[in-house]
Amino acid sequence: MTVRTVATLVSDAPVVLAPDHARSQLQQTLPDQTAASPNGQVAGETSGIQITQGLGIVPVRGVLTPNNDRLARWFGWSTYHGIAQAVQDLAAAPSVTAIVLELDTPGGMALGASGAAEAIAAAGRVKPVHAFVDPLAASGGYWLASQARDITMAPGSLVGSIGVMQMASAPVGPSLFGDRLYVLTSSHARAKAPDPSTDRGQTELQRALDEVEAEFAAAVQRGRGMTREQFLAANAVSQDVTDGGATFSPAVAQTRGFADATATREVFYDRMMESYPPKSAQRPQIRSARGRQAKAQAARAIAATG
Repeated sequence: MTVRTVATLVSDAPVVLAPDHARSQLQQTLPDQTAASPNGQVAGETSGIQITQGLGIVPVRGVLTPNNDRLARWFGWSTYHGIAQAVQDLAAAPSVTAIVLELDTPGGMALGASGAAEAIAAAGRVKPVHAFVDPLAASGGYWLASQARDITMAPGSLVGSIGVMQMASAPVGPSLFGDRLYVLTSSHARAKAPDPSTDRGQTELQRALDEVEAEFAAAVQRGRGMTREQFLAANAVSQDVTDGGATFSPAVAQTRGFADATATREVFYDRMMESYPPKSAQRPQIRSARGRQAKAQAARAIAATG
């Protein structure tokens, strides 16, 4: 019996994924369709969302897919549909003063990423949305993070890997029945199944990848306030603008304009709580030992969600 892994879900499809950072997750064995999650609970697509001290915290974790409920239930990974629904709900929630995206993801499938990014941008027009990277927001994950008001990176974290890739295959050997397998398309549908072993097929695959990359880059430019020329220069690791797609440490990311600050989890959430107190607490603060202790306890409680 062939063991199916997460990699089989994204094979032959365009992905916005940092392959080196995704390797261990892609090698995870897919659970059976009817398998219960390890903790015996069935989590919804928006599982893991918390509202703490007026902050709506949305986890963005694992290999991202449009709506794979199995990965959400089994591994606790996020889906684009779940993220979009979460930020929409939090933007409408009266008790929420700001939204935080907590990112720990190598990216995922290209399909669905644009919709989730647009949902984040729309939520940001209603309430402040901040991104906290600990420790990774790569490729599709960075696509989402770039739509936040600002991006804070935990020490030692990485962002970037802006670009699109695809593994493509074509049948050249015998089928299960010993016959050579061919894939044919109708006369006006050659782009339906491009053959990567031919120049024509590679040209079509490249066109599709460049189309997604252009959408990805445009979103980053809007979210980070960059011109196209500024983005291309910042994304490249040499004078050649085609040398893009690298990941960057906090200091380098800030220099290039891909992040805004570096902070530990505790410092980040302390700043969030100072900036966005719960509506019931929006009054002059009492500076007391008890008040400082309560705030520290709240910060530790939020830290525990990671």
